[in-house]
Amino acid sequence: MPRPIEALIHTDALAHNLARARAELAGARLWAVVKANAYGHGIARAYAGLRAADGFALLDLAEAQTLRELGWRGPILLLEGAFEPRDLELCSRLGLWHTVHCEAQIDWLAMHKTKAPHRVFLKLNSGMNRLGFTPQAFRSAWTRLEALPQVDEVSLMTHFSDADAHPDADTSKPGVRAIDRQLQVFTETTRDLPGERSLANSAATLRHASDAQVRADWVRAGILLYGSAPDYPAHDTRHWDLHPTMTLRSKLIAVQQLQAGDTVGYGSRYTAHAAMRIGVVACGYADGYPRHAPGTHEEGTPVLVEGVRTRLVGRVSMDMVTVDLTPVPHAGPGSEVTLWGQGPSVDGRASVLPIDEVAHAAGTLGYELMCALAARVPVRTEGEAGKAA
Repeated sequence: MPRPIEALIHTDALAHNLARARAELAGARLWAVVKANAYGHGIARAYAGLRAADGFALLDLAEAQTLRELGWRGPILLLEGAFEPRDLELCSRLGLWHTVHCEAQIDWLAMHKTKAPHRVFLKLNSGMNRLGFTPQAFRSAWTRLEALPQVDEVSLMTHFSDADAHPDADTSKPGVRAIDRQLQVFTETTRDLPGERSLANSAATLRHASDAQVRADWVRAGILLYGSAPDYPAHDTRHWDLHPTMTLRSKLIAVQQLQAGDTVGYGSRYTAHAAMRIGVVACGYADGYPRHAPGTHEEGTPVLVEGVRTRLVGRVSMDMVTVDLTPVPHAGPGSEVTLWGQGPSVDGRASVLPIDEVAHAAGTLGYELMCALAARVPVRTEGEAGKAA
């Protein structure tokens, strides 16, 4: 019998979240961001739920190849562009659009031999200070690209550093949104330049898409597609009407009866204050569960047992975690445990443990938990969207 842990990818939830993003767009087009193998979901598994997107955005050429093999014929954007000159050959062959964020990438394009000119997105560093041309260098880069026969169309893009900020204001200037400084830089730098624009990430799409300047021509929806609130804990998934797209679940494999004073796990970090039952779950940090998830009297990471909310007790081990069974006295070996995602029904109502709550308790983000799912965890896809594909 295989170890009783698995991850489920819910294609219907992916399709729902994509539709939720599109409802904010007022005619703008939507990139489904599938970098990091669709945020740990697997591009091949997520594709069925995201194929209603207008395009896909990613980093890796191999991932772009996967999308073409799955049958996608629409736009694919390389968010970091080419990493070396020969990458442009695959861009030509696969018909990829790509970001240009430095002079070297323009040099490579100038030397590239291609029959079909490329669509590029020229990136402005408006304050994020990762990739992109400074405002002082941006127009010169645009002029160089426009002059190249290897370039068909130049679009314009930037990336917000604080679209998820809460409260959504610069405290030194009441009423000013956190994104307004970068938006002003982008607007002033690109004024009178032709080309489509792309500014909004997930947080900006949900929080600011009513602003036509922010919405622009393309939005880049990432984490929201995967059922995580981009501005948690200011807002949760219920607020944004997002559905969990990944469930990590397992089962109890043992039960222990503790007496007052008994300790649990490595380091004896948890001590029972009274008699209690605890359950042992087949899941640990080797499966991608966060090792630093707390399990003390003061802090307990949430978990569902048979759809009932309880908490971790003791340290996370490589292959096991332990949970308090006080709220579920009927639970025993074989009982279903939801580490995050969609749980079983309780009294006719579905149970859900948002990944953001688990990540927040562990001092990290839902992004990391999704991407950290270990290769040893079996993954299964479910949902009508997947069947339709």
